[in-house]
Amino acid sequence: MTTQQELPDEVLSTMATEWRRKALAGDLHARGIAHELERELRRRAGAPFTSYDTLDLRPLEARTMGRWRWWPFGRPR
Repeated sequence: MTTQQELPDEVLSTMATEWRRKALAGDLHARGIAHELERELRRRAGAPFTSYDTLDLRPLEARTMGRWRWWPFGRPR
């Protein structure tokens, strides 16, 4: 029996897509299998780089302000 580690990326991706489709169709056990296949794909590809600047939803003025501006002890008098 072939393990997940021995499968090529293309086959693993195709299998993950098929199992995810079955899970979305209502198969109760397909979700776990799809998750394991997708986890192996992520392990191979590595964690994607997250740009935290794009996750910050504050207005531009709030992002450019000093970090500790709200702290009263750091303000000049």
